[in-house]
Formats: sequence, C-alpha cells, structure tokens
Amino acid sequence: MREYLDLVKYVLDKGAEQKNRTGVDTLSCFACSYQVDLQKGFPLLTTKKVNFDALVHELFWYLSGQAHIRDLRNKTRIWDDWADGEGRLETAYGRFWRRFPVPSAAAEGEKWGDRWVTTDPETGNKTFDQIRYVIDILKEIKQNPTTPNLRRLVVTAWHPGNAAESKLPPCHYTFCFNVIGDRLNCHLTQRSGDIALGIPFNLACYSLLTMMLARETGFKPGSFAHTVIDAHIYVNHIDGLKQQLAREPRKLPSIRIADKPFFELSSSDITLEGYDPHPGIKFSVAV
Repeated sequence: MREYLDLVKYVLDKGAEQKNRTGVDTLSCFACSYQVDLQKGFPLLTTKKVNFDALVHELFWYLSGQAHIRDLRNKTRIWDDWADGEGRLETAYGRFWRRFPVPSAAAEGEKWGDRWVTTDPETGNKTFDQIRYVIDILKEIKQNPTTPNLRRLVVTAWHPGNAAESKLPPCHYTFCFNVIGDRLNCHLTQRSGDIALGIPFNLACYSLLTMMLARETGFKPGSFAHTVIDAHIYVNHIDGLKQQLAREPRKLPSIRIADKPFFELSSSDITLEGYDPHPGIKFSVAV
C-alpha cells in the first residue's frame, strides 16, 4: 500500500533524532497525514504479514467497553506490557468509547444527551455511550441529511485527568465520522504513532470499524484519513522498514462482515479474504 510506504520513506528521510521515555531513540516528524480509499480494498499491509486475528480481537475488545484485558489475553498478548498482573489497565480505550464519564452535576445551562446516558447500578455513576450515539445519528442522517448532528460525530478516548496519571494514555485518542453523499468517512487523530508496529494496526482497525458502521447504517465505506502528530520510527526498526520499502505491494484483500446487527457481531463474524502478504518482519516493542 503506497500511502503507508510513502509515510515510512518520509520519516526515514526527514525525521529528527529524538530521545524519549522508552530509552530507544526515534526518528520523528510532526503532523504526518495520509488517506486511503476503502473502495479499493481493505488496507491491511501486504509488504509484511500483519496479525489480522489479533487486530480483530483488539477491535472487539474496544467495542466491549472493558477496562481490563483478562478476556483479550486469551487471544493476543499485545497489551500485557501495560497491564498489571490481574489484567487491569490505567486506561482502556473502549471504556471511554462505550462508558465515557458524565459529571455528577451539570453546570447551569449544560445538557448531557440523556438518550445515550446510563447509570451504573453499583456505583451510581453516569456514563455516555459514544459508539451507540454515532450509530443512532448516522441512521438519522440517512433519513435526514440536514440533521443538526451531521458534523458532530466525534468519539474520544482522552480524559485529561486520567491521561495525566496513566502509564500509557491513549495514542489514537479521537476519531470523527463524516458523511459525503452515500459514503461514510473516518478521520483518526493520533498523538503518537509507532510507524513499524502501531500504525499498520491502527490503519486496519479503524478502517474495519468504519466498514462495520457503514454496513449497519446503510452507507458505503468511503475514505479513512489519519493524522499522526508525533510520527516516529524507532532506530532499531529502520532496517525492517527499509526491507518493506524494497518490496512490491500486492493486491489488497477484502473483508466480509456477517449479516448481523452491529452489537451482535463478534470476531468470528469478520472474514478476511484474498490476503497474500510478503513474509512477516520481527519488530521489538519499545515499552
């Protein structure tokens, strides 16, 4: 996929040497962006094999709203380095996607979208379901393209108070959906992006989510756009990325989604078809 390879080449050519908390230096660039057309195929890298099974289970973990990885660990260990022994995380993306905290008391004049707010029976805390909100509003847009919420389809995984203390605050912290004609588009903003390991997962994960939402709400998948604020390559990943640059991209695979309502889908309902990548390349994780 040329868009990804162009990003790799740009950061290799233009990146500035940076030290960081991991102890492994990077080549870093500011505010890199790219865009892919989901009508051309599912954007799973073909210049190396990507673990699609782990990617799908991670997405459904996000959608579950769980604040732990006890179930996810049975399928993939990619979050183990940031969880405690019991699988608890200081930050879990899906918890904010599905259960974003609502203030216990509204200031004068504030409203909090009661249609998507629920109260936890154990704690009494109120939370807002951002994914259900997006689905409901997309269905409204399908019926009325001038609905007031047309340009307000934003989901955030960032809570400032949580991020101030978390071992690893959300990297891909907010995404926004956009409808143009009969196509559903998605834009992801990421504060920090590991180009060798993280970006291929983020690209495919959010593209799949867009395709799932498009199917649920009656739209065609449109474009996935991605802005990475600190786009970086760890110095011990340089050789592996150069190896990818030397490989010719192959035809993109396709995705088949089972004919089920969105919230009844599971990982087994997502099928990858026609994936023929080059061999995998081992990259170490900088923790």
